[in-house]
Amino acid sequence: MSGFGSVVTYGRADAGGLLSSQPVIAFAATTQPDRARAFYAFVLGLGLIEDTPHALVFDAGGTMLHVQKVRAFAPAPFTVLGWHVADIAAAIRGLAARGIGCELAHGVLPDDDGIWTGPSGARMIWFRDPDGNLLSLMQLPPR
Repeated sequence: MSGFGSVVTYGRADAGGLLSSQPVIAFAATTQPDRARAFYAFVLGLGLIEDTPHALVFDAGGTMLHVQKVRAFAPAPFTVLGWHVADIAAAIRGLAARGIGCELAHGVLPDDDGIWTGPSGARMIWFRDPDGNLLSLMQLPPR
C-alpha cells in the first residue's frame, strides 16, 4: 500500500513521526560534473564526501547533498537549495570574491545592497550554480 490517494493525516499524533527525526538528504543535478565539483567544493566550500559515477556527494553543514550526474537537464524556475547564514552581507561579499554574482527572483524588489526582505523579515539573495540551479542565502530576522 503506497499511501498515495489516502486521507491526508498531516500533524496527527498517530502518524508516528515516521521521518520527523531523520536527517534530510538534498539533491541537485549537473551535466557538468567537473564544474559542479569545483563550484560546490571550492566556491561554496562544501566538503566532498565522494565522487561516484552517478553523483558528487557533499557535506552541506551536516546535510548530505547529492549532485546527481545526468546527461540532460533543465534547471527548475525556482530555488532548489538554500542556506541560512548569520550575516548575509558578509556572505554576499564572500560570493563576490569568488566570482559569483547574485540575482533576483522574479517579482521581488531588493534594497540598495541587492537583498530582498520578505514579510517575515527574513533577508534573501539568489545565485546560480554552473548548471543554472537557483540557490539562495537567507538571514533570519532577530528574535
